[in-house]
Amino acid sequence: MKQRIITGLIAGVGFIALLLLGGYWFAGLLLVLSFIGYDEFLRMNKLKDNKALTLLGYLGVICLTLQGQLAGMTPERITWVFLFLFMALTVISKNKTTIDQAAMAFIGMVYIGFGFHYMLATRWMEEGGLFWTLLVFFCIWTTDSGAYFTGSWLGKTPLWPTISPKKSVEGAIGGVVLSIVVAVVFAFVRPELLSWQLAVWIGLLIAVVGQMGDLIQSAYKRVKGIKDTGTILPGHGGVLDRTDSWLIVFPFLHMLALLPSV
Repeated sequence: MKQRIITGLIAGVGFIALLLLGGYWFAGLLLVLSFIGYDEFLRMNKLKDNKALTLLGYLGVICLTLQGQLAGMTPERITWVFLFLFMALTVISKNKTTIDQAAMAFIGMVYIGFGFHYMLATRWMEEGGLFWTLLVFFCIWTTDSGAYFTGSWLGKTPLWPTISPKKSVEGAIGGVVLSIVVAVVFAFVRPELLSWQLAVWIGLLIAVVGQMGDLIQSAYKRVKGIKDTGTILPGHGGVLDRTDSWLIVFPFLHMLALLPSV
């Protein structure tokens, strides 16, 4: 527990500092995290030995994460080009790279690349970028805290025991309530950017979708028979363990146009 707290404090302070600095500082951080996250994804699927597949995937993660800075390259174009390249690799390698391997590497590229892109795009908004980014992160973090403490205190009804035995319905509800409260507080701080009515919806959706992102990662790790996706954060696991909710929540909010367009 001591190691977990120390790691959390150091990583948290560093992350918040670079988030507040914004610009290329935050972009650099997210690019590093996307690299490490994709590396974890490849290792979980035993794809690291395939050098061509690995290099192609890393390049795709870079392009998707930084897509807003690539002239003329829309998300659809980037995604299609890499879909073609992954499938072409199966032909060029004479099936040494199988279609199943290419498909899994492509899924990881899209999942991680889009997730980190929308974090970066939110921070780089011309108006209120820092406000919206902090709003989403604080709602995600308070959802986790609210679910943990409420579940520890009142949890009796298993939420999804075959996927994550420790999670409870009561904990999930506690996380939702706390997320909504935090979002409403943000609305009162900057009412010109966010109405309290929209804040309620945003807080609710972040909590629900964020917990689904957590369950998605739990389900995936259970299939792979692993506890953590990596070991880079002592006491916390890997990058994907810490960002599972982020990677789902940020794109989701933008897809539903609940945050200003980027």
